[in-house]
Amino acid sequence: MPTIPIRVLTACALVGSLALAAVPAAHAQDYPNKPVRLIVGPGPDVLARIVGDRLSSAWGQPVVVEQRPAAGGLVAADTVAKSAPDGYTLLLSTGSYTVNYAMRAKAPYDFQKDLEPVLLMATLPFILVVNPSVPIHSVKELVAEAREKPGKLNYASSGNGTPSHLAGEMLKQLAKVHIVHIAYKGAAPALTDVVGGQVQLGFLPAPTALPLVKSGKLRAIAVSSPRRYFALPDVPTVAEQGYPEFAVVGWNGIHVPAKTPRPVVDKLVQDVAAALRQPEARERAAAAGFELAPGTREQFESFVHADIARASAVVKAGNIQPD
Repeated sequence: MPTIPIRVLTACALVGSLALAAVPAAHAQDYPNKPVRLIVGPGPDVLARIVGDRLSSAWGQPVVVEQRPAAGGLVAADTVAKSAPDGYTLLLSTGSYTVNYAMRAKAPYDFQKDLEPVLLMATLPFILVVNPSVPIHSVKELVAEAREKPGKLNYASSGNGTPSHLAGEMLKQLAKVHIVHIAYKGAAPALTDVVGGQVQLGFLPAPTALPLVKSGKLRAIAVSSPRRYFALPDVPTVAEQGYPEFAVVGWNGIHVPAKTPRPVVDKLVQDVAAALRQPEARERAAAAGFELAPGTREQFESFVHADIARASAVVKAGNIQPD
């Protein structure tokens, strides 16, 4: 059997490796050449539709927004995590996924290992609101009332283990007060009971609470974000009112299955950021209460890690268990 010269084997290996390296690049050049699914779990699909419309126009391919809200996002995230890592199945990620990761020892997927962050698109605060009949006008007054009457005040959230729940627990832990948590199945019923006076206060998503704050049916005493909210510039943050460590935001980003080719991820970062820069998209996002915050993939990865660390600390300190 003739011996193949080493230089020939080396050349063949080099050609093979170059061919393999060219596959992701070629894939990215061709991407997307068929419809893309954007899976939405818990929460509104407003930003998904805003960005999906812009991407559809730019790509000449449909971006199909699919709602899969069951099990607090477990179904949506598991669907994406187990999809082909080719950029054709995207997850509208939110703070619910970082809280789930902090709370659930067992899940059908690993949020950090099975999914890869692409881009943070927008954030929104939670507004700490009280029923107007409640004589509380600031966080200081709230804490004083809770210390004087432990367990007499109730706060509503969008549900057990939601970011709005964690916002309330974080304030309780920092202020060392006892306020009873009332979990609802969504922001709308929580809002209804705070307006009706069945519950005195709540941390509720800005887009949900804002119209009733503007109409005077609820009183806003703080926002949960690190800085003031553009739609309520006169309402101070919780951090400004004596708790500088306090910061909780809702957010929307894009995640893809792990091992998605980097050129595809880079194209998604570039094209989603470009979609968010368009005036129409910015106007629609602001009208829905979002503050756009696109940065880099690396910044989003750091943001997610920090959000998980913050949620894990609150969950552990409060011994919060999933339903």
